[in-house]
Amino acid sequence: MSTTAPSVRDERLDGFRLVAAMAAVMWVVEVVDSLDSHRLDQWGIKPHHLDGLVGVLTAPFLHVSFNHLISNTVPFLVMGFAIALKGAARVAAVTAIVAVAAGLGTWLIGPSNSVHIGASGVVFGYATYLISRGAFNRSALELGMGLVVAVFWGSALLSSVLPRDHISWQGHLCGGIGGVIAASLLARPRRRAAGTLPP
Repeated sequence: MSTTAPSVRDERLDGFRLVAAMAAVMWVVEVVDSLDSHRLDQWGIKPHHLDGLVGVLTAPFLHVSFNHLISNTVPFLVMGFAIALKGAARVAAVTAIVAVAAGLGTWLIGPSNSVHIGASGVVFGYATYLISRGAFNRSALELGMGLVVAVFWGSALLSSVLPRDHISWQGHLCGGIGGVIAASLLARPRRRAAGTLPP
């Protein structure tokens, strides 16, 4: 009797739980933040300020309003669950890479007098990861999934990296770059061509 299928199923369930847990934390934080007059928002990313680096870790869990949170939660769950098909470790790795890329990139290129919060940088990283990973893995299935993501979110991706007031286009852009980096770093090792010698 094979144990492969249950193992894959368990890994996927762990991945789904991790994505759901991260989304749940966002909602709990927003409830607390709303009750506390949004004082937690000060812990977002503050570009060019050393104390603003803590926002790299905290900003994805902070939102301006419940509408802002809802607009991020839906794609976060949908694309997070798609990534979770590869297990919790893959979700954790992709999330870490895109969050750091989005956060540090925003800290570097954002205006000094601004505070950036929200999970949209991670969402954009998820999107570009799903769109680009098929090319790195040379997988027709993943290319197809990436095409679906591009069809549904492609216009939003393009429009949201254009500079606009009161929109963290820096986080969107850097998160998107982080997604491609994650796809490259986490790509499956390619098999050696037949007949080649080991190094």
